Amino acid sequence: MMKKSRILTLLVFVIGLNSLVAQETFKVMFYNLLNFPLQDIPPNRIQYLQTILSDYQPDVFMVCELNNEAAGNDILNMIQQSVNATYSMANFVLNTSDDTFGDQNDLQNLIYFDSSKFLLESQAEVTTIYRDFNHYKLKLNTIQQNTNPIYIDFIVCHLKASSGVDNEALRLQMVIDLETYLDTFPPDSNVVLAGDFNVYTSSEDGFVELLDTSNNIVFKDPANRVGSWHSNSNYLDVFTQSTRTQTGLGGATGGFDDRFDFILTSQNMLTNTDLYYVTNSYKVFGNNNNTNCFNQEINSIDCAGSDYSFTIRDALYNFSDHLPVTLQLQTTQSLSIDDVAIVSPIEFVYGNMIDDLLVLKVHPEFISNQTLNVYDSIGKLIKTINTKNSIYINEDMSMLANGLYYIVLPQHHINPLKFVITH
Repeated sequence: MMKKSRILTLLVFVIGLNSLVAQETFKVMFYNLLNFPLQDIPPNRIQYLQTILSDYQPDVFMVCELNNEAAGNDILNMIQQSVNATYSMANFVLNTSDDTFGDQNDLQNLIYFDSSKFLLESQAEVTTIYRDFNHYKLKLNTIQQNTNPIYIDFIVCHLKASSGVDNEALRLQMVIDLETYLDTFPPDSNVVLAGDFNVYTSSEDGFVELLDTSNNIVFKDPANRVGSWHSNSNYLDVFTQSTRTQTGLGGATGGFDDRFDFILTSQNMLTNTDLYYVTNSYKVFGNNNNTNCFNQEINSIDCAGSDYSFTIRDALYNFSDHLPVTLQLQTTQSLSIDDVAIVSPIEFVYGNMIDDLLVLKVHPEFISNQTLNVYDSIGKLIKTINTKNSIYINEDMSMLANGLYYIVLPQHHINPLKFVITH
């Protein structure tokens, strides 16, 4: 009877593990790249971006201030080699909105995405009086995509910078041009607007227009931190600029005192059941919400905290004067695993019959800071293993009892790996 009970418990556990796959979570990031790569101090800036993306590992990565297509391809190659081999990017398009006053075309927007999870359906440019809004329509690569497709309209922007009445008026006009475009959307569309808004307070007309409840597409601030942000330490948790106080690195100085970068979602994404914003997932990447960080440099001891290490904050400091903003989206549909070429990130070196030493090989594209959870046959978490940027893992299992165990990779949608300890 005891044996049957254990078997039943194990079956329930395995079924439970597999059912987790039915709820997919997607990590989204927006980042102002600071005139990349023409801003060449410090040199080889892409190494810092690699550190940042390897840590967060976004499924969707939106950017502004990208200079040219070659740089866009360099970023894609870096991501594919160091972060996620299945990453793709949309077609690079030069800004056309400035054609009437200089046609400099030096600050572009772009989107990158995990092509195992998203399919690019279309892209378009919304011209304004200053810079384009770039619209990318992605479809979730789900099992039900033919009968019940889920689309997300990602829009990337970079509004006119600087304070003053004239610049506020230009930002408002850009937003009005966007709203005119959004009037053609079905009102229940899933829309994500990400960008460097360059606004100082939520009372600015351009920001008010985005949140106007009479619009066809009504945007919401998922962080729920609407207010007067500039130099107001009460909103430090959503500050994104500046990471620096010293000159010579490009961009703004003055320290940490502004919220310029945003990811807004359409109102329905806060209440949808098939695709929705994950509550409390909105974060400024690198911001430890340390009150001592006000007006300081992001890599200083004043900005230390448990969420983001010095290594991450130093990479952010060296790469841009902005911090990235992130959030998570979730769907109840399952990914179409038949259409996704799934490669197991790890494999047993000497088979899955273990005496005292578990030896695993991690495929190079999955090396960076992967977490492996080891469960026993009744579903109890026994230990957590971190790859620590190593190709080979040697883990002592001498203290574990004989029996069946499972390795679960929470970052990847693959079946648990089984191994047996036989001392």
